[in-house]
Amino acid sequence: MTDQRRAVRDAYDSLADDYLDQRSDDAPAVLDELADALDSGARVLDAGCGQGTPVTDALAADFDVVGVDFSREQLHLARQDVPAARFAQGDMTALPVRSDSFDAVCAFYSVIHVPIAEHERVFAEFARVLRPGGTLLSTVGGEAWSGANPDWLDSGVEMRWSFPDIEETYETLDAAGFAVEAEFVVDDELGSQYPFVLARYEGRGGC
Repeated sequence: MTDQRRAVRDAYDSLADDYLDQRSDDAPAVLDELADALDSGARVLDAGCGQGTPVTDALAADFDVVGVDFSREQLHLARQDVPAARFAQGDMTALPVRSDSFDAVCAFYSVIHVPIAEHERVFAEFARVLRPGGTLLSTVGGEAWSGANPDWLDSGVEMRWSFPDIEETYETLDAAGFAVEAEFVVDDELGSQYPFVLARYEGRGGC
């Protein structure tokens, strides 16, 4: 695990309760874009699920959901608060699930913490676990940026982010076999604004 990913994991462990207190209980409206693309009962992987609310919880009402996160403390909260979903500890660069086993992957505010050099590996993992024709809904970066906030959420804990510009992300998605179908800009309740992409997995190299 790289130093940055280890620092992000440790930060989410340390501020688990602060993060839970400051997140909204309402699922972002953009999640409807994923739900509308799926049949009831579809298998969904929530990659970087955190404490499971609100995204995993909202998905679990209609779908068979597995949440994966590398923060032990976040998963402890998720297992308490979202009993309808299953959870596993793991890293997005090596997901602990079988290939071709999901109809959709969502990744809300998680890929943007991964070092830019490893984004290709993350999207390749999303492609690996998706069935052909599967759907991806992911937060991405708009303009390229890497940096840290030494006192995120007034918690005294440093958090780090890293993402390329959206054009480079589109190229990475295409190389992994994804075709972007839509892009949305979402205002987060923590004061950030990020684009989301909705993409269809068409197979290695696109088509």
